[in-house]
Amino acid sequence: MAKYELKDKVVVITGSTGGLGLEIAQALQAKGAKLALLDLDLSKVESLAKQLGGKSIAAGWVADVRSLESLETAMANAAKHFGKIEVVIANAGIGSTEALEHMTPETFERTIDINLTGVFRTFRAAIPYVKQTQGYLLAVSSMAAFVHSPLNTHYTSSKAGVWALCDSLRLELKYSNIGVGSLHPTFFKTPLMDTIQNDPAGKAVWKGNSGIWKYVSIEEVVSGVVESIERRKDMTVVPKVNTPIAKAPALFRNVIEFLGFNRKQLKQTMQLAEKKHH
Repeated sequence: MAKYELKDKVVVITGSTGGLGLEIAQALQAKGAKLALLDLDLSKVESLAKQLGGKSIAAGWVADVRSLESLETAMANAAKHFGKIEVVIANAGIGSTEALEHMTPETFERTIDINLTGVFRTFRAAIPYVKQTQGYLLAVSSMAAFVHSPLNTHYTSSKAGVWALCDSLRLELKYSNIGVGSLHPTFFKTPLMDTIQNDPAGKAVWKGNSGIWKYVSIEEVVSGVVESIERRKDMTVVPKVNTPIAKAPALFRNVIEFLGFNRKQLKQTMQLAEKKHH
């Protein structure tokens, strides 16, 4: 397949002012893309748009992925401003660590609502525009779609759902020549990960992000985003060495649990999680 050039492509990004969203926006601007930046804070998206070159190159709108109406309005505004929409990146997401036994329904439901249903709403609002340009939809999932950690039932469920949603939607839109892909990075440094590292149980469950849980750089993740778009890939794994795990997760589960979630470590993790509730 010929390279899908980013120059002058109109790209919509949700969660555009967060750690990863900001880096994606900067990388795509450097490739010559035009950016429709969506986020909850209008002042932040407008400031970012100005930094990236102003209204002919980047513009910002308020959008809440918990509201289809909000996203439909933002997509309409972006399409009117730039004349078209070609690529949409569903990047907004949240995470935390909590044992299911003590998790409130609100925590579980909010995670699913933003991480999974938020992708549904984003793509649902975008498809009419992307159909016109035979463009590309990309959702930021995670290796958590395939590697299911303790204290992460809400997050892993949401990210596995994102992968399944993209894989199913890919077939629905194939005849319309629209590409659909999911991005599956391992751990990388963000404010979200800093919060998890400050939780003793969160730090214990992934061994302080050492060994098989070590970080990749945010630059590697952004490169994965660019590669996904330029090659219109259906799945991108960061780092690439983890691709076999994503392709055959059940096959690798016992090995991962032996290396990463041994009995002693699990006991320590769950004891630390319990301490928060006593």
